[in-house]
Amino acid sequence: MDEVGVEQIRRFRLHSHHLDMAYPLTDAVGAAGACGLQNSPPKAWETALYNRVPSCDAAELDRLLLRDKELVQAWSFRGAPIVFPVRDAASFLTALVPQGDEPWIYTRGITLALDHLQMRFDELFELLLRVMPNLDECTIASKTALDQTLASWVAPLLPADTRKRWNDPSMYGSPDTQTVGGAAVSFLLRPCSFCGLVVFGKREGASPTFTSYKHWLGSELCAGDDAAKLLARAFLHCYGPTTPDAFASWLGCSGKQARRMWATVAEETKPVGVRGKKAFILAADREALFAPASLKRELLLLGPHDPYLDQRDRAILQPDTSLHTRIWKTVANPGALVHRGEVVGVWTSKAKAKGIEVTVSAWGDRFDERDLTCLIEEYAAFRGRELLGIRR
Repeated sequence: MDEVGVEQIRRFRLHSHHLDMAYPLTDAVGAAGACGLQNSPPKAWETALYNRVPSCDAAELDRLLLRDKELVQAWSFRGAPIVFPVRDAASFLTALVPQGDEPWIYTRGITLALDHLQMRFDELFELLLRVMPNLDECTIASKTALDQTLASWVAPLLPADTRKRWNDPSMYGSPDTQTVGGAAVSFLLRPCSFCGLVVFGKREGASPTFTSYKHWLGSELCAGDDAAKLLARAFLHCYGPTTPDAFASWLGCSGKQARRMWATVAEETKPVGVRGKKAFILAADREALFAPASLKRELLLLGPHDPYLDQRDRAILQPDTSLHTRIWKTVANPGALVHRGEVVGVWTSKAKAKGIEVTVSAWGDRFDERDLTCLIEEYAAFRGRELLGIRR
């Protein structure tokens, strides 16, 4: 079993993530589809695509997502809002539908609501599926309004005693604005998304909007027989060398579901050694991994939750584990300064009345400060804001 080095892995993954060079506008959809672009916090996907395709400005982003609708946003792996190509919708949605006794992704917390309602998961989900087609005829602004509206549609289908419990104040921390029914519906929105029953629409001010896949795109989601295989293959291509456990963590699913999906591509994989342990790559990627192409960009200013930062083996990105808590936080991750594939600092931006101010905290001096300044200036221009200053 051949051993692969950290430098080779970084360069291979930079290429797989379309970060090794500035890709042309014609590659924007492919770059978004490599492994999807998380859109939490809002606009994170825009920064991620800009880092891959620097010529993709605000007008082009709107064209791709809102006008021509080559991209779509929906809750996907880990229950996160992800932007991905419409052509790959089955891979990012129906592939996540569990089989047999596999649990649904991002629904574990619903237990308190089910106990209060004295209902089974499948029983409640079936009722929600009956009313979800109503979204084919409307668009709802704000997640809170979506939860409340769907809960109101389900309520008439419940027995009187259950309906009373359905309308009780939520036990999840917002009893003044959310009911038990609204909370239960919120947990079930991810399964509904995987079934193509709800997607994100155009933002209205600060609020996202929601409608059905059919209403937004003009046709129903087609389930694809090879959806799970395509998603597993995409993961291996972007994050290899890797393991089934890492795949489960990335998906946010059970080990059983991840192993089933992994098995669909098992014959396409080959083992390699990574720091004395066995991991797997796609056999088709072996040459690119062991002899990666030279980098045409060495310094990157990646935004929070960029897909490249979503590697499960974080020591590849930064070997000093004492720095990990500065890069990856429970909430509000900073952006990352990446040099030749290694995270060498973090950055944040603060909006002000006349522009933005950027704060950078870097460790080491392996890059030219002028290159960093240039990246920050270009980012401010991409956001259409004046750069007011760089704090260190």
